Amino acid sequence: MTSYIPLILFTVLTNAAAQLMLKRGMSGLGSFDIAGDGLIGTVFRVVFNPFVFAGLCTFVVSMASHLIVLSKVQISYAYPFLSLAYVVVAAYAYFVFNEDVSPTRIAGIGLIVLGTIFIAQS
Repeated sequence: MTSYIPLILFTVLTNAAAQLMLKRGMSGLGSFDIAGDGLIGTVFRVVFNPFVFAGLCTFVVSMASHLIVLSKVQISYAYPFLSLAYVVVAAYAYFVFNEDVSPTRIAGIGLIVLGTIFIAQS
């Protein structure tokens, strides 16, 4: 199972990248006026924002790699690795989006990493 860790980590990183692109895209859209733009217009405005569109495409890549992983390893082994995306997203959010990452949040992220290490060694 450990031979699939690089593919699992690729899944984690593409998942995190997708989340970050979606955040960037949605932050740049501003307020929504569904009444004025209509539901279809709003959906098109969101989906065709370059960052949102790239994030959605990256999710497709992430899901494809996750499907490959699931075909090769036990889900109880592979799935917990996805929680490592929290670490990547939190670090990026802190350094790039200037979001607050409290000591409690850092402790929780540390527990996630510790749990993933235990699973990787099993």
